[in-house]
Amino acid sequence: MKLFNIILIFAGLIFTSIGMIGVLVPVLPTTPFLILASICFMRSSEKFDKWLRNTKIYKNYAEDFIRDRSMTLRRKAKLMFISDLMLLFPLIKLESPYMRAFIIFIIMTKYWYFIFKIKTKKEQG
Repeated sequence: MKLFNIILIFAGLIFTSIGMIGVLVPVLPTTPFLILASICFMRSSEKFDKWLRNTKIYKNYAEDFIRDRSMTLRRKAKLMFISDLMLLFPLIKLESPYMRAFIIFIIMTKYWYFIFKIKTKKEQG
């Protein structure tokens, strides 16, 4: 096994762990970490990729996004709110107008992406 594959497997395990913690901790988003884990495993190990795709957490939080690039409105809102909170701190603390403009650009780009690029699907059940 190549060193690069080992590094990707290790990164995938870390992202999976953070994603699982995100299920329990409301301010930590689950979906992005599971998507990152999926990318790492997909490029490094068929065995780990298959394992992740068969977990209940993956099926509940990331499968729909990876399959058809869609999320429920509730999940979109939660991810956007949490990321806004994380970006609000440096926006307030930084004094550089260039850094503030950059953070505002990131926020606007995030909203554009979530609204126009990720389909919204209806809640099941």
